[in-house]
This record gives sequence, C-alpha cells and structure tokens, in this order.
Amino acid sequence: MSNFPHRDSPETSQAILEMNKFSPFDFSGARTYPLKSRKSKVDVADFASVPTGDRFRDFLGSIPRILAGSDLRTAVAAIAGAARGGRPVIWGLGGHVIKAGLAPLLGDLMRRGAVSLIAMNGSAMIHDLEIALAGTTSEDVPEQLEQGDFGMAQETGLHFNRAAALASAEHIGLGEALSRVLSQLNPPFAAQSLLLQSLEQGVPVTGHLAIGTDITHIHPSARGEALGAATFTDFKIFVSAVQALNGGGVYLNVGSAVLLPEIFLKAVSIVRNCGHPLRDFTTVNLDFIQHYRPTQNVVRRPVMQGGAGIAITGHHELMVPLLCAMLRLELEEKQKAESGRQKAVGWKAVGRRRKAAERLP
Repeated sequence: MSNFPHRDSPETSQAILEMNKFSPFDFSGARTYPLKSRKSKVDVADFASVPTGDRFRDFLGSIPRILAGSDLRTAVAAIAGAARGGRPVIWGLGGHVIKAGLAPLLGDLMRRGAVSLIAMNGSAMIHDLEIALAGTTSEDVPEQLEQGDFGMAQETGLHFNRAAALASAEHIGLGEALSRVLSQLNPPFAAQSLLLQSLEQGVPVTGHLAIGTDITHIHPSARGEALGAATFTDFKIFVSAVQALNGGGVYLNVGSAVLLPEIFLKAVSIVRNCGHPLRDFTTVNLDFIQHYRPTQNVVRRPVMQGGAGIAITGHHELMVPLLCAMLRLELEEKQKAESGRQKAVGWKAVGRRRKAAERLP
C-alpha cells in the first residue's frame, strides 16, 4: 500500500505543487551573433519601386469593374476620400508586408497624405529594424533553429529592447522609441525603412506585441515590464486613432491574421464603451487567404452599425503594389482636377475684375 498522502489532502496538493514548480528561464547565457553575418532571404535590392508612366495608367484602367476589381476600386475611393476629407487612414501591417519589400510604396503614400498611422506587430518592426541596419532580413528558420541560433542576431535584440526601455522610461510608445533609436544609429539603409520614413514624415507608428511571440523577447536584454509598458502606451494611441475613424476613416489590415485584428476589435469596443460614436467608416483586409479573425474582427463586426467592410485576397507582393498604384493615380487625378478648378475660378475672378474696370468712367 502506498505511503503517498490521500489525493485530497493538503500534503498531496503541496507535493503536486512542488513537482510542477518551474523557475523562470534565465536568458543571460544566450549567445548572439552579428546581424550581417547571417544569411538572409530578403535584400533591399529586390524591393518594390514606385511606378510611373501612362502605359501603367492604361493597365490599371483596364482592370474589370466586377467582383474583386470593383472591391479594389471601392477601397481606393474610400482611402482617397478619407485623405481628402481629413479622416484617418490607418494601416495595420504584419511582418510579411515589410519583408516583401513594400515599404517604398507605403512611404510614397505617406507623402501623399494617404497614411495617418501605421500599426505594426512585433514581426513587422523587427524586419524593418533589420532592413535599416543591414539591408537584409528574414533568416532561414529551419537551419537557424537546428543550430540554436534562430532569432539571435545581436543588433536586432539589443536595439529593439533598448527602444522598449526608452519607451518605458519616457512614457512614449514603442513605435516612436524604436524610430528614435534607429535614427540615432544613422543606419545605412534608412531610405528603405518604414519606421524612419514615418519619423521623417511625422506619421506615428504604434507597435503591438504579444510577449513570447517575437525573437527579441528571448534576448538577454529583454525586460517584460518595459516591453509591456511600451506596447500598452501604443495601444492607447491606436485607440485614439480608431476613435477618429468615425464618419469616413479607413482601417486596413494587411497581413496580420490574429494579433492586429484582435487589437482592432478591442479598440472599437472601448471607443464605443466610453460613449464615442464610431460608424460610417471603411475596413479593408488584404491577405493570402481570408482568415477567421480578420474576416470577423475587421471586415464584418466593426461596421455592422454603419460602414463597409472589404476583403481582397492575394499575395501582398502583388496586391499591395496594385492598390498603391491605383491610389496614387486617384490622388493625382483629383489633385489635378482641383488645381484646374482653382485656376478656372481664378481666371473667372480676373475676368470679372476686368469687366468691372471697363465699366468705370
């Protein structure tokens, strides 16, 4: 007969607790390596470029106005309308969007007023950080994992966690802090960094983390309290931007299947909970496939009280350039039309003054 205490006794409960007790893992002994020594799959030499020329304009005009072709035009019109009407256009970005080389296109839209805030998950921020520093990103995960080196590029963890510490100390968001840290480093590939383009253009970036999901969380320099404080500040900034969507704003979720759709839904909830109106805005989800959470939390649920949800399916490296090109032309054409209207009004005023002068004795 066993001498182990009865399963319901206090002694048994304490024994089970002792058996299942784990001490926090110590990351201080982790080995790192220089970022530039790592073989990466993405290089800035392969990044997208902003298209020009009337032939491309003709191509865009040839896209059928049916099904997804119509949806794409609706999204473009909504974004352009928000930009012209002073309503926010928020871009929520997953990591694949950055490592697919799309930062130059989004930077161009920033300069045209079609980006009001960029919300990044941790992966997007990490890829952008590495691009700025080395001009490359996206390691070979299976190979690095086998060697115990996955995610252990020295500069990536060091500067990301420096930014979190700065954000926590100065009560700013992680996006602003990482942009500032990067700027101080004067990185060689600043022009290809969305973080640094945002800093230059004065467009806010918010960083949204789930502790344990990013490589920077396993570095010796990681501090949970700093990461948590930094991303919580950014969540509150993001909520303020979501509040401003009311009456014509646009939220785009591009390449985040879980984290940003959940964050967006909670932002919508707290805005309405605090008594602020939030309706008559547009949401757009772009991804390889239409996942459950973006479909429910971006396209459907938030706009049930008024607005429109659009789902566009396709590879980011194809669909985002197409969307950006169509939006760029839409903004240019409206700007030309407005400029022409102002000139016409001006010439009419000149004519009226001339006629009035002719009637003078």
